[in-house]
Amino acid sequence: MVHNTNQTQVGLPIDSSFQLTRSTTRFIGTLKQSLFALSFDVGGLVAGSILVMFSDVFSLASWVLIIYPSILSMRGVIGGLFSGRLSTGLHLGTVKPSFTKNTPKFHVLLSAITVLTFQSSLMMGTIASLLSVSIWGASFIDVINVFSIILTTMGLSLLFVSPATMSISFIAFKYGLDPDIIVYPVISTLADILVSICFILALRGFFPFGHLGTLLAGLFDVAFLILVVFVSAKYRKEKEFTKTIREFSVTLAVVTLIVNVTGNVLGQISRIIGRRPEIYVLYPALIDTVGDVGSIVGSTATTKLALGTLGSSFRSVGRNFPEICGACISSTIWFIAFAFISFYIGQGAITANALLWLIVELVALSILATPIMSLISYSTAVFTFRQGLDPDNFVIPFESSLSDSVTTICLLAVINLLQ
Repeated sequence: MVHNTNQTQVGLPIDSSFQLTRSTTRFIGTLKQSLFALSFDVGGLVAGSILVMFSDVFSLASWVLIIYPSILSMRGVIGGLFSGRLSTGLHLGTVKPSFTKNTPKFHVLLSAITVLTFQSSLMMGTIASLLSVSIWGASFIDVINVFSIILTTMGLSLLFVSPATMSISFIAFKYGLDPDIIVYPVISTLADILVSICFILALRGFFPFGHLGTLLAGLFDVAFLILVVFVSAKYRKEKEFTKTIREFSVTLAVVTLIVNVTGNVLGQISRIIGRRPEIYVLYPALIDTVGDVGSIVGSTATTKLALGTLGSSFRSVGRNFPEICGACISSTIWFIAFAFISFYIGQGAITANALLWLIVELVALSILATPIMSLISYSTAVFTFRQGLDPDNFVIPFESSLSDSVTTICLLAVINLLQ
């Protein structure tokens, strides 16, 4: 009786105290790892620098500028699926942190990623060709070239980005880090750099060498097709393989719709933001960071749903609150750091007053945009899980395709409200 009285006097039962301590530990752990993971978003400046160095590739053909953003977006969507499934698999034990001795489910997943990369290439090629014909009056040869460059770039990215994703996942897991927090934020930036390099390699190997370049690209694309046919035939009876292809095909269609519907709006808003050079410099990093916060929240939620430690209800969002707060606060810290980076890059073009105002704007942006993306990611995870679908096939692909729009619109709102 005395023991119970003491509990009442303290006002915090033992189990509640344990839960509070555990929540605090989860919050601090998420904050620390998110700060590390989001630091890679600064690398977005590297991808931009690569394009500036090789900007002449965009003059090789009228359709080159059309396909580059699509390739980056689609590669990011597939990378989101792969990193999400790897993270959940490592937590569940269905995937081992090893390249050589892994599970059958890992090989099924890797094969599905190969097929989906080819499938998404065909989808992008079709859309890009229609745009090229309608806008630029492209010829039949141009259409063939569009498909070839997209297939070659996506095939090359599969050779570079997928091993990088696996390496980061396995290393993070082996060192006791949470792959749900670490992998996608790191690989999303690294993938932009690698895909940009693959795109430039494909163009530089295709155009300057005339018929030889066409022949080499054609041979590579045929080899890619043969690999897809082989793995499709091998795993066609595997339920996990067919389910992934089927569900992600829906994701591809929805993501394509999102990108096309919001494209014009984004272009107009981006031009307004572009009048602020200090923000324009940081624009890619801001978009990446908000998208990465959504991936952290969504990926941790899908793992908990798979483990059964999170209820499949929208009201259970409180159970994921420590991870949400940790990710959102880490983005705010990095947004403040971005302001100082912009000030440094400006080399005196930005005054101390402007720097202070920029910090206020970026903090407001973080407070507004990251909760929205967190809610989108969490809701997508719960909704797809309740429908009997695999949330990892939807969460990161959806939120990554929406993050550009959400960040840009929120940034415009902040600028207008604080003027």
